[in-house]
Amino acid sequence: MCHPSWARARAQKQRLRDLALLRRVRDRIDREYAQPLDVEALARGANMSAGHLSRQFRLAYGESPYAYLMTRRIERAKALLLRDGLSVTEICFAVGCSSLGTFSTRFTELVGMPPSAYRRRATGAAPGMPPCVAKQVTRPVRNREAPVPEPQLA
Repeated sequence: MCHPSWARARAQKQRLRDLALLRRVRDRIDREYAQPLDVEALARGANMSAGHLSRQFRLAYGESPYAYLMTRRIERAKALLLRDGLSVTEICFAVGCSSLGTFSTRFTELVGMPPSAYRRRATGAAPGMPPCVAKQVTRPVRNREAPVPEPQLA
């Protein structure tokens, strides 16, 4: 029979291994956000089942792998929208989304306005702000927490 402290030590060691694998999954999402990624492919790369990966990722980072991936894609899309030259459709595909409708819906959920409105409104909104600060200030929010604009009365 094992001593109780041995079981705790073994569980702690497994938890640290899982956290290292989860960090690799998160780093892969950060690196390959524009590629077609799904939870099953990420789980295979970490030698976990998709369900276990999703549960552990949510425990470690507070959101599912898919939500984290979409947040990365929307962050990148916001940066691309501030540049001239690419249409919203081109940006949608450049960040790895395969459907303009899904991209626009998710962008609106996270940012609070459609991509075209964001482009019009945000152009020149943060002159002189260092990019590292702008990234934190403009990070998309999760769970439909973006403020909904008030309807304009005519």
